[in-house]
Amino acid sequence: MTDTTDKGLLATGLSDALAPDAAFEASVLERLLADFAAHGYDRVNPPLIEFEDSLLSGIGAGAAEQTFRLMDPVSQKMMGVRADMTPQISRIAARRLSGAPRPLRLSYAGQVLRVRGSQLRPERQFTQVGAELIGPDVAAADAEVIVLAASALANLGIHDLSVDLGLPTLVPAVCNNAEKISGNPANWGRLRQALDRKDAAAVTELGNEFCKDTTGILAAMLTAAGPADETLKALTALGLRGEAADGHSLLAEVVERTRAALPGLAITIDPIENRGFEYHTGVTFTFFAKGVRGELGSGGRYSAGDGEAATGFTLFMDTVLRAVTPPPPKRRVYLPTATTVEKAAALRADDWITVVELSDTGDAQAEAARLGCTHIFMDGQAREITKSKTK
Repeated sequence: MTDTTDKGLLATGLSDALAPDAAFEASVLERLLADFAAHGYDRVNPPLIEFEDSLLSGIGAGAAEQTFRLMDPVSQKMMGVRADMTPQISRIAARRLSGAPRPLRLSYAGQVLRVRGSQLRPERQFTQVGAELIGPDVAAADAEVIVLAASALANLGIHDLSVDLGLPTLVPAVCNNAEKISGNPANWGRLRQALDRKDAAAVTELGNEFCKDTTGILAAMLTAAGPADETLKALTALGLRGEAADGHSLLAEVVERTRAALPGLAITIDPIENRGFEYHTGVTFTFFAKGVRGELGSGGRYSAGDGEAATGFTLFMDTVLRAVTPPPPKRRVYLPTATTVEKAAALRADDWITVVELSDTGDAQAEAARLGCTHIFMDGQAREITKSKTK
């Protein structure tokens, strides 16, 4: 015999959003998008599914292992369900809006689906909302999107915000200035692994395979992570040259511009961090809030379609919602069948939720309480339902 309860089960990492959570998420989402629109970011809405060769090209290649695939019965071509919306925005900018004036400012929101969840985010389906600034390759653009995201989060009432900056190109720039890696080609992989583990001792030990001056600089960069001013000072003391020095100057300018716009925003720098930013080509950033588990969002500079410069961010709604205080429940009033349409409309205009009686139950107050109403419309006004009235 079939157990009908199994029909209600969902796969790991998937869940239903019920009342009032679904409405709460929608309201926060609209507030964020309205904030982006007020800063000139026009909303676009790409499809949930695209042809695989389009979805997974360019910066989308990094999401290949996280992408669900299926066959399109019409074209007989493979399609993918998006695991990240940024590659789609890149495609729209390069193809549909190639003739639009730059800088191009776009915003978006939608569901994404991933093959696997992570330890910090076990959900496989969740909502992304974000914005992309396409065209200019300057520190002012990096600072604009950081300020836009931080301001929008603060406007939701999220306190104790911080942003952690990174520059994935900094480590390769330091190594490019040094002597060539000797011997085993796996040495670079060993170094990257040691850096990802934040293991300064292991980095120093690799000095026998690399230039010792280089591993010394990298080990010092590991310990330099922290508040922006202290990290920048530590990087200055390392005497970086060439592209590495340019990267240091870029970080300093982004910090200066961001701080000028949002002096209360806590800014940290991790000059070594690379994980999660594999396709980024410049300054990256991750947003956190004190007491909130997980990242509120992340972003950074990358090469969009046809190699065009771009920078942007994605906010993760599941984490954002944990940081936002839900609004108090709205008042719900039960309307007996005799209530006029005009009275019902007036109540809704006054921010009431109205629940209309469909048939006479003989005890309107009991029915109102059963349906979760806080009030009942009687004698021309909404009267609160008390426990004594429902006994």
